Amino acid sequence: MAAGSFEGQYVWHPAADDRALAQACIDVRAGRYLGAHNVLKEARTDFEVRAHRSLVLASEAADSDLAERWMAEEPGPEAALLAARVAMVRALRMADADDGRADTLVRIALSACTRAARLLPKDPTPWVAQLALARLQRSYDPAPKGLLTAPPGPWLLFSHILRLDPWNREAHHRFLACFFTRNGGSASARWDVASFLSHRAPATSALRLLPLVALVEEYDPAALLADSTWEQSQWTTTALGIYHHWFPRTAAYRFTPVLDLAYLAHALFMAKREFEAREVLTAMGPYASRMPWSVFGDPEERLTKARRSCGLPVPGPA
Repeated sequence: MAAGSFEGQYVWHPAADDRALAQACIDVRAGRYLGAHNVLKEARTDFEVRAHRSLVLASEAADSDLAERWMAEEPGPEAALLAARVAMVRALRMADADDGRADTLVRIALSACTRAARLLPKDPTPWVAQLALARLQRSYDPAPKGLLTAPPGPWLLFSHILRLDPWNREAHHRFLACFFTRNGGSASARWDVASFLSHRAPATSALRLLPLVALVEEYDPAALLADSTWEQSQWTTTALGIYHHWFPRTAAYRFTPVLDLAYLAHALFMAKREFEAREVLTAMGPYASRMPWSVFGDPEERLTKARRSCGLPVPGPA
């Protein structure tokens, strides 16, 4: 189904309109890894696509032995990357569930990341997987000059990734997450880092969305006028700037950037900019992500409310 069209139902799968990835996910669920090999190898020089595909495939493979079997039968850079991503997903899941096995799984994941990085040194993705684990370790470096709060964080690892890929999307999001309150950070550090990272990125970059991500992270439904926050001039200006500078670029993307579009559509909708929100929601077509809508209630209900308010079709009765 093409983005920009809507045939009555949402498509929640993160592969969205990356058809090769969607087929590879089907293969992974069936215990086959050839499709995963092909889509990862094809994206060796497109780091954003390689990161996204490896993460989606790892989420599909994490509950099976496919990654281990692939490494045993046909080891190589793609098998090693999936193994690292699977180990990362498992470690994060265990840690978030307060499972005592998390420390062991983190060590396994870090070893897998090192192996994958050694096999394809120019690929930042294994290092990004390692960065995702950094919030569990909290052995942080001093901040560089230029940040008001000078929050310690995994700055050296982040800097290494930026040398490989200066605008790596996932790396920036993983790094920012280290400063979320639920990960031991503080509100002041979160805003400082989100502002620093977004303003160093080009105006046409999806990284300009980072403050909106931090805003959703901070949302407290019990706070006075919480839902009016997005109507404040600071946030309306931020959302409109992204709409005018980044959003037009998405038409040239290889695949629809569903999650980033969802954050933008949500911010515009909350700011009561229905005209602009309608355009972004239309560009998404049927593809949907649970974030950021799930922070505010049932994601399907919240997305449907936004679409209906913007005069767009919504799913009919099941």
